[in-house]
Amino acid sequence: MGKDNAVVARRTAADAPANRLLGLLSSRDYQRLLPHLHRVQLGYRQSLYRARQPLGFVYFIETGVGSLVNTMKNGQAAEVGTIGNEGVVGLPLLLGDDRAPTSVYVQVPGAGLRMTAARFSAELARSTSMRAVMHRYAHALFNQVAQSAACNHFHTLQQRCCRWMLMTHDRMHSDEFLLTQEFLAMMLGVQRTGVSAAAGTLQRAGLIRYRRGVVTILDRRGLQQRSCECYGVSKREFDRLLGHPPARVVQPRRRLKRP
Repeated sequence: MGKDNAVVARRTAADAPANRLLGLLSSRDYQRLLPHLHRVQLGYRQSLYRARQPLGFVYFIETGVGSLVNTMKNGQAAEVGTIGNEGVVGLPLLLGDDRAPTSVYVQVPGAGLRMTAARFSAELARSTSMRAVMHRYAHALFNQVAQSAACNHFHTLQQRCCRWMLMTHDRMHSDEFLLTQEFLAMMLGVQRTGVSAAAGTLQRAGLIRYRRGVVTILDRRGLQQRSCECYGVSKREFDRLLGHPPARVVQPRRRLKRP
């Protein structure tokens, strides 16, 4: 990483971490990590780690969403989980491994902090309290994946679409974010025509605006009413295991470039 693109996180040490998991660490653990955390931009479709390859870095997402993807032999891919500012990209390292059969790509662009996998593993081995926090997150993510599996089986496309948009909205500092039909279709396990139909219904109801890959949340309460119970179940589990997140601070809207 070049000097122009790497900003050591120590410069904002006085501020509360934008990543929820970092905020749960003890002051001692957090201060040890700070010199090794570097700020990075997370671009659309950027690979954060690839299936069956050693992890080089872990990422603490601040804004944006990472997509945990499983790819079949025929090339078809399905999203099995999402990671945002509540967690860390690098779950295999938490469980004593350095690779996984899944890949992680950036689904919604944003920013975050990264450190080398080697340093992260060394800090995990060093601190019992850090391991405890990270293991709670691993449990919360497992619960999310399990809930998603049930949701995909029992609930309608529109309910699942509302759930995903609410989860993404929770992780952003804006009511507007980039979202392509390609990724939304992969997440929902449907064809793009199904995504267009579901988004069109929500748009006609005045809940969202969806144009050229950009979603604007217009009526969050309305989305919650149309979503299934899975959004609330997953959120309560994260809050139970990781504590309640800080109140969302919505930034003024700005023109987003389509990826």
